Amino acid sequence: MPDYQIAPSILSADFARLGEEVDNVLAAGADMVHFDVMDNHYVPNLTIGPLVCEALRKHGVEAPIDVHLMVRPVDRIIPDFAAAGASYITFHPEASEHVDRSLGLIRDSGCRAGLVFNPATPLSWLEHVLDKVDMILLMSVNPGFGGQSFIPAALDKLRRARQLIDQSGYDIRLEIDGGVKVDNIRKIAAAGADTFVSGSGIFGCGADDDPHRYDGIIRQMRDELARVHAV
Repeated sequence: MPDYQIAPSILSADFARLGEEVDNVLAAGADMVHFDVMDNHYVPNLTIGPLVCEALRKHGVEAPIDVHLMVRPVDRIIPDFAAAGASYITFHPEASEHVDRSLGLIRDSGCRAGLVFNPATPLSWLEHVLDKVDMILLMSVNPGFGGQSFIPAALDKLRRARQLIDQSGYDIRLEIDGGVKVDNIRKIAAAGADTFVSGSGIFGCGADDDPHRYDGIIRQMRDELARVHAV
């Protein structure tokens, strides 16, 4: 069995009580916290910065924090997120003037490094930096907004990325982000993903006043993942 990891995206959480939301989703069985950083330049939306990441750490969140930078340029903000408590920092190759340097900066800052590929971005960026990558994140929607529908062509791209990782022999996580829900997580895993970002698919479930509202949806996702390799 692959080491499947579920990473709720706090972009869809209730920001008025973010610490409580993150506590509840981790208590329900999530593995890491996915952090969407948008700058209204690289993508048409503006979200959160390192102070929110730091606040979650001060709140007591110990789970890995997976920071997805949708910003341009990336190098200026990398050390700030590392200091704020990020575990993974991923960025889009189009947003960096020097991809190799940016990956090195992330690792030198004490974090694991990754590249993010939009639906129309080729995987060929990986050819010369695969040894410096700890995570490959494939977008199954166009970045900028939560609640979009999964783009089916991402499945073929997942299969190609999985083949690249397996052939390389490197320990690289393969993450998917966009439209991941209970009804498609099994086929996404079968295509090669081992890390699943879900925003509205998790935070959009249940009554707001129920602290256990995320238990059921994460359990259903786990059940679907358990069936991927079932005989």
